[in-house]
Amino acid sequence: MADTDDLEQTAAAFAELRPRLFGIGYRMLGSVTEAEDLVQDVWLRWQGTDRSTVDNPAAYLATTTTRLAINATKSARVRRETYVGPWLPEPVDTSADPYLGAERAEALEFAVLLLMERLSPNERAAYVLREAFDYPYGQIAEILQLSEAAVRQLVSRARKHVAAERRAPVAEAEQRKLLEAFVTAARSGDLAALEELFAADVTSVSDGGGAARASKFPVVGPTRVAKYLRAFASRFWVGVEVRWATVNGQPSALLSRDGEVFTVLIIDASAEGIDKVMWMMNPAKLTAVSTA
Repeated sequence: MADTDDLEQTAAAFAELRPRLFGIGYRMLGSVTEAEDLVQDVWLRWQGTDRSTVDNPAAYLATTTTRLAINATKSARVRRETYVGPWLPEPVDTSADPYLGAERAEALEFAVLLLMERLSPNERAAYVLREAFDYPYGQIAEILQLSEAAVRQLVSRARKHVAAERRAPVAEAEQRKLLEAFVTAARSGDLAALEELFAADVTSVSDGGGAARASKFPVVGPTRVAKYLRAFASRFWVGVEVRWATVNGQPSALLSRDGEVFTVLIIDASAEGIDKVMWMMNPAKLTAVSTA
């Protein structure tokens, strides 16, 4: 009976912390599936741990999750070298519930997750723990087994990299307005309307993962992107229903045909217009959104 009570308490304590652990894993890996596998691994390790020796379960579990995520990030990079076409993060529908367990919705947007792919695993971990979860530098140092000064340097470098590579995004209401205008113009193949919405260096990126028909290379520049969209407009948009949602904390369009979501469309926009159009079309990455 005592063992049963202990297991129930263990499970209850873990369940309470699970959203945060998933939030760390997802931001580190950009994948719902990989983050869920990671959290399951942490749970199995937690069950096998002598919990009487653990003073702070939350700190212990965050440490275990982060260290496993750092290792997983390294192997994920190797896998992505053979990925068919551009890689985009796996989208999560945050409309109903910011399931990712952060006090702040930092390091969730597609554009930021993509920029974090260029950080070293330790930089990414330090950035996620600090920016998304507001961990003190001292605790991050313990998790990463580094000095506090080294952690401050990691976070500073990561912040500078993200800020340097990305223009200041527009407010959410403006982003939604631009997305709606983009969908209207893309559906009709209106070249002039599309070009007017774009920043001078706009890029369209499609992730089909080899399983869906999608461009295997980014398309760059207002005229090229507009012509590219017009070229397939008459086929792509036939029978498409658009549902507006909040994916990864930002406005998005869920495109479905016959009741099944086949594309998540997200834009990144600044004062200069739409900087990036991102089409998530890989069916394996649409599960979390389709079932939400």
